[in-house]
Amino acid sequence: MGAEMARATALLRAASKAIRDSYLLKALQSEINHELSSPRPSQNDEHSSSGDFAIEWDSQNSQDILLRRRFESGEEVALSAMLSVDTVCMEDEYVMYPREALVKVCLKKPGLSSILQFDCRAIRDCDGELNFQIDNAHYLKSASSPDSSAYRGPSFSSLDPQLQTEFLQYLQAKGIDKKFLSFLVVHLHNKEQGQYVNWLHRMKDMVVSGTPK
Repeated sequence: MGAEMARATALLRAASKAIRDSYLLKALQSEINHELSSPRPSQNDEHSSSGDFAIEWDSQNSQDILLRRRFESGEEVALSAMLSVDTVCMEDEYVMYPREALVKVCLKKPGLSSILQFDCRAIRDCDGELNFQIDNAHYLKSASSPDSSAYRGPSFSSLDPQLQTEFLQYLQAKGIDKKFLSFLVVHLHNKEQGQYVNWLHRMKDMVVSGTPK
């Protein structure tokens, strides 16, 4: 009698787990279907272009990407970017690109070990307008062994507005213009969406593997 009761209890527990798992699987599949049916913005338009930048690193296992441009003069511009955690607009406002891109730009001149580093952000606001701003501008004596105690420059927002504008135009002349930034924001959001769908599939596969048949 005791053995039969234990068997019945085990069956009930297995049935309860299977029901719980089925609810989660249904929710996961619904989210996967939603993501797969949601349109992804295309890069093939006149307002978006990577220009002369080449993608050097873009792993599906990481959030960031690395691009580089080399000039005939020997000058190099390296750029890394990833999406921020925070969203641009309120939760009840729909925007196609809800998160800003955090962008680090490094410029190196031939024959010099020093680099210029700019910490920037590319943002599409709630009206869809693309904005680009510099948060910090640094002079680094050496890229291989930066001195954390060295003076790296003032707060960018404290600079004269005309000087801020000239720095922005300087980066634009290096190829970091609106077409490139549009490409960057779209690419990062598409990358994040793909990673999210892969994560959903992995979660679903894990739940399925532990669900009684």
